Amino acid sequence: MQDPESFYKDQITKHKESFVKVKGQLFASSMLRLSVFVLAIVALYFFSSNTKIMVAIIVGTIALFLYLVSRHSDLQYKRDKLKQLMLINETELKVLNRDFHHLPKGEAFKDDQHFYSQDIDLFGQGSFYQYINRTALPQGSEVLAGLLKANSIADITKKQNGIRELGDMPQWIQDFSATASLAATETTTNTITDWLRSYKSFVPKVMNVVPWLFSGISVALFAAFFLGFVKESILIYWLMFGLLVTGFFTKKITKLASDAGKVQSTFQQYNQLLRMIEDKEFTSDLLKEKKSQILSDGKKTSQALKEFSKLLGSLDQNNNIVYLIFGNGLFLRGLYTCLKIENWIAKHGAFVENWFEVIAFFDAYGSLGNFVFNHPEYSFPEITEENITIKSVGAGHPLLDPKKSVLNDFEIDNEEFLIITGANMAGKSTFLRTVSLQIVMANMGLPVCAKQMVYSPIKLITSMRTTDSLTDDESYFFSELKRLKFVVEQIQHDRYFIVLDEILKGTNSIDKAKGSRKFVERLVGSRSTGIIATHDLSLCEVSKEFPQVKNHYFDAEIIDDELHFDYKFKEGVCQNMNASFLLKKMGIIE
Repeated sequence: MQDPESFYKDQITKHKESFVKVKGQLFASSMLRLSVFVLAIVALYFFSSNTKIMVAIIVGTIALFLYLVSRHSDLQYKRDKLKQLMLINETELKVLNRDFHHLPKGEAFKDDQHFYSQDIDLFGQGSFYQYINRTALPQGSEVLAGLLKANSIADITKKQNGIRELGDMPQWIQDFSATASLAATETTTNTITDWLRSYKSFVPKVMNVVPWLFSGISVALFAAFFLGFVKESILIYWLMFGLLVTGFFTKKITKLASDAGKVQSTFQQYNQLLRMIEDKEFTSDLLKEKKSQILSDGKKTSQALKEFSKLLGSLDQNNNIVYLIFGNGLFLRGLYTCLKIENWIAKHGAFVENWFEVIAFFDAYGSLGNFVFNHPEYSFPEITEENITIKSVGAGHPLLDPKKSVLNDFEIDNEEFLIITGANMAGKSTFLRTVSLQIVMANMGLPVCAKQMVYSPIKLITSMRTTDSLTDDESYFFSELKRLKFVVEQIQHDRYFIVLDEILKGTNSIDKAKGSRKFVERLVGSRSTGIIATHDLSLCEVSKEFPQVKNHYFDAEIIDDELHFDYKFKEGVCQNMNASFLLKKMGIIE
């Protein structure tokens, strides 16, 4: 596998060269359109006395100009996509250097009632979501947040294989992301699906035939005019008649055109995203299953979406005064297009929501695949059904700078509880979040920050950051009790890995010692598995009565009147606490 940093630098160089080339093509395209317009004006001036030639010049110029406008739009899209691709690779280089705090934080996904998200920096500034998220679509961001909060242990190996496969295709992920990033519209996918479900038809079915007959007559009249069989006034009367027919439906056509204008860009871009999924051959079961959801009887959904996008674009031409008058007056194009749109909605409208969901899935999983590519040194957990819950070698926290992070080995068996003591700032809380995040990542199918991990899938529940609530007139202590009650209730219904950090902080030391011991005894008695960090050394005595309780600690040493931490996870009970030393060192006490 190519080194991520080299890959991103190579991509930037390649896209910059293409960007310069496209800018030149855009300039040439602008000059060509200007030349066509000027030549048309000159030609009309010279042939102003010949009506037939003037009409031919106008019709020919309009046709050529529409083609050039379409070609120019394609070049603009190519330019914009290259910009996005360069931005994507520049962002990845920044993230590799731990510069990611400018990325979306996912504040909207915070939930202080969730099983663990509030405690382990899952969302917010400097969060794991901010570090991993590369979604380009709002719905994709929601799916990614849902995966982080799912707490599901189902099909982990299946998820691993899908994510691993995506990790081997960084160019496809970037192409998908760049295309998705250009799909920004004023209308959400939920609004679009609601609109499709509630849409009421208004065009008579006879309009399947009438526009064709009307168009045939218009062509015949034009031919007769050029051959000298009919006068100009006949063409004008026929044009007015066509506008009158269209006028009966103007209000509803205008409403549909307005709605179509809001969703056209989404369908146009989503058509490309669907085509990218359809054209890609996947080998993992998860990705193949998702891809199959956008195939109907083996037919490509992108073709249907492309057809709809074209119809919406055609209807949007009503904003062009020339098309509005001549397209509707001579060919009834507005009514015919509306009918085709209604037929499409009747046939495909119910499936659009599922298509959007598949696109959002690949948008979210692209972030996971990108994470795999960026961390080739991480390992996918080996799933086991043995007595081990977690056995991790060289474990660290993915948000810590790997150059400074101290790695630890640890093992926690089923129904085993670890009590962790240690000095302030010695690494207890970081270790708890490391273990918690490893469980979340493993359950998602991600590789973890460890050289090796053996894992028996288990759900996670934590109580680490309880806060008081002024709005609910709720004390810190009562908030903590509610959280602990939540933990107890949940473990009665399912198997959880429990992570607790200094419980019962809101009461006095005697109550705290008694209450903490009783609570740990209850957890052990329920055959739970987990970790609790505490400053209360008396809690370590529980291990004498319950062999499934193990004591571990993080140490601190005072060397040359300075406090030193090694951040190593050790067996036993901590004997060196540092609160008094720190108070003296900072001049708070003598």
